Amino acid sequence: MSWVTELARADIVALRVYEHAAWRPELQRLHANELPWDPTGGDGRDGLNRYPQPQPRALVQRLAELYAVSPASVLLGRGSDEAIDLLCRAFCRAGTDAVLVCPPTFGMYSVCARIQGADVIEAPLLAEQSFALDEQQVLKRCTARTKLLFLCSPNNPTGNLLEEAAVLRLAAALAGRALVVLDEAYVEFSGRASLARRLGEFPNLAILRTLSKAYGLAGARCGALLADPEVIALLRKIIPPYAIPRLTVDAALARLAPSALAALHPQLATLLSERARLQRELPRLRAVRRVWPSDANFMLAQFDDAGDALERAAAAGLLVRDARGYPGLGCALRISVGTPEQNTRLLESWS
Repeated sequence: MSWVTELARADIVALRVYEHAAWRPELQRLHANELPWDPTGGDGRDGLNRYPQPQPRALVQRLAELYAVSPASVLLGRGSDEAIDLLCRAFCRAGTDAVLVCPPTFGMYSVCARIQGADVIEAPLLAEQSFALDEQQVLKRCTARTKLLFLCSPNNPTGNLLEEAAVLRLAAALAGRALVVLDEAYVEFSGRASLARRLGEFPNLAILRTLSKAYGLAGARCGALLADPEVIALLRKIIPPYAIPRLTVDAALARLAPSALAALHPQLATLLSERARLQRELPRLRAVRRVWPSDANFMLAQFDDAGDALERAAAAGLLVRDARGYPGLGCALRISVGTPEQNTRLLESWS
């Protein structure tokens, strides 16, 4: 028995996989109860009247190349959210198992765990140390019931990178005990290489990636989990058979074409320049108490009166995120970096 089958839910390991319609593109399809006519006027062979390919090979291969991993280590999903949900369902028994999170952080980790009926254990980040990981508390609170540890780097909503060495030390310490899931949704803005390059050394490390942020495809809903092939094979048992719509596949492949990637570079350069401008200008405003450094496409700022700041931004036609509901953040707002014109308007609204 492998470490994955020992860690995962026994009923998921034993689950008989749903047998979707066979994928034989060289044959005309009379086996999937589809309408034979394409509503867009095509011949019906490859149109939207046909179910998409489960885990479409071309996109799996392209993302494997992009992230420098084997295709067997890639699971496509509808953004990172679907992978988070699948992990909770595959590894956590309702009423028995638990996940560990490090607040303040992305709320979907806890939401998916609670939907599954798993307990949520917290080991807060060290606010006084720029929201660094508290390794000792993480290990202390990882009990035999803890199956998943969710980490986010750069962290949402604080924007800081977690120390790579600390993440890897935790993965080593929890080998065979828990899966360490590192969410790298914002890593393209950080200048740091992905820890996907270490997956071969740490089989219990899994990486969440997305095309929603740096690649500008939030509306297409396409993300990937990068993990040990055995973890990927397990999750393929429970992901819906036609999870990725054809329009999403087409949009993703177009966005990842070499010419499109080349056009993306100046946009990212502008965004990083604007991030630096906001981090320079925001602390000069009287209403702003503090701005935390950021390696993401957003930043966290603390205000004397966050409610007033929200109203002023709205009056200027701009919406920023109220972060006061996160534990320990007080009067904080999370500000996504916009266009130069939007950022200027935001600064003027708070002047």
